[in-house]
Amino acid sequence: MNNEKKYDRAYLIGLAGRIYDLDQDVYETLGSSLGRVFGADRERSVADLTSLLRDVKGESEVRNLLALIGNMARTLPDGDDHFRLLSEYNALLHELAELPSGLASTDILDERNARQNELLLDNRFQPGQKLIVCISRTCGSGASDVGFMLADRLKIDYYDAEIFAAVIKRLEAEQDGVTDVLGGSAAQAGSIFQRVKQKITLRERLRQISRYHGLPARDAVFFSQSGLICDMARRQDFVVMGRCADVVLANERVPHISIFITAPEDLRTRRVMAVNHIDEKKARAMIRRVDRVHAAYYRFYTGRKWGAAENYDLCFNSANYGIQGSIDFIMNTLCLDRLREAKEQSNSAGA
Repeated sequence: MNNEKKYDRAYLIGLAGRIYDLDQDVYETLGSSLGRVFGADRERSVADLTSLLRDVKGESEVRNLLALIGNMARTLPDGDDHFRLLSEYNALLHELAELPSGLASTDILDERNARQNELLLDNRFQPGQKLIVCISRTCGSGASDVGFMLADRLKIDYYDAEIFAAVIKRLEAEQDGVTDVLGGSAAQAGSIFQRVKQKITLRERLRQISRYHGLPARDAVFFSQSGLICDMARRQDFVVMGRCADVVLANERVPHISIFITAPEDLRTRRVMAVNHIDEKKARAMIRRVDRVHAAYYRFYTGRKWGAAENYDLCFNSANYGIQGSIDFIMNTLCLDRLREAKEQSNSAGA
């Protein structure tokens, strides 16, 4: 009974309020509008967040918003503010994971165990180079949760398609001097989840064509994201989901770790059913459709076969371990704790 009361509407409103307040605190500490995730007023933002927290599918959106806030907080230099903001971020992340319908509720777990082969990466990362983990995955394998929580375990940033879209939007706003909806005033932004449709003038369309040299929108987005990935790789450690990041970085000779995560279709189907509240037939159709799109996208932009073991450092079945077990498997197999410590010592010596 006590457990049920803990997660009632009042609790979710309080949790949503803390997420909003953390964003406000990061924004004020950074002193930049680009550090702001929620553009609407507190009441509206908290109401929207609370609504999302009550749904399994919505929680992943909240998690991505929290990841954006965490990414911005990590840009602060070490000190009291850095420690305080990231401590609150970690506390909120833990509470999201503990929700009855949260990250652990649709965990994939199989009793089978796989042998862990040690892959030494010490020689790949030279002093001063960043730790970058690229994760590709089949739909429903739980890899997004693995990637997000792996980034938190390593204390580095996390990026997926939605976060990239938000970051690119902000960069374009900063470069072009246009209004940043996510970072603007409450009156300008409205709800943070509202899709604003605006008419594009001929001048604006010509400006966009000029910027991307006439490329189709899909190609323009891919090259914008690829450029951003390479730029970030020179400045920070991070985990990135999809985006052909493994090949993008390989082409630029940037050291990285590439991982492919999958699971049996029956287990992936059950997860997709639980997360999306759909029946088995629709879940199986969704899995096959999403995987087909990912495979075509990867082949189109890289010329490689998506999911082929020879293209990755590590491929594994997340059903053997579950979400937390998969993180432990990655950390242990790739010796990431040791690699992280070696990098930190090297960076400290260089400083």
